[in-house]
Amino acid sequence: MFTAYVIVTVVAVAANAGIAVADLVGARFVLANSAEVEVPASWIPGLAALKAAGAAGLLIGLLGVRPLGIAAAVGLVLFFVGAVVAHVRARVFRNIAFPAGYLALNTAALVLVAR
Repeated sequence: MFTAYVIVTVVAVAANAGIAVADLVGARFVLANSAEVEVPASWIPGLAALKAAGAAGLLIGLLGVRPLGIAAAVGLVLFFVGAVVAHVRARVFRNIAFPAGYLALNTAALVLVAR
């Protein structure tokens, strides 16, 4: 079970850090998606900071500060629940798999870190 925790958490750290960087550099797909789900562009840097903080917290949890890892995983799960809700509210279903995938990945990390 520890191996699964390490693998899932490392993938979650990389995925969340990667999308945070995409947010910060203003990747075209990020700007288009946020506009489509009616998230103001001015929110993107703050949302990127939350994702980056979550990734850092998962990593620190993996390195031994388990309560921080749990808190980071909870935060990321809540973040991506919000992202899925934003897609549903805006009726943007063609790319809902992306926030749903991040939600699933971060939920798996939470389940494994909380064991």
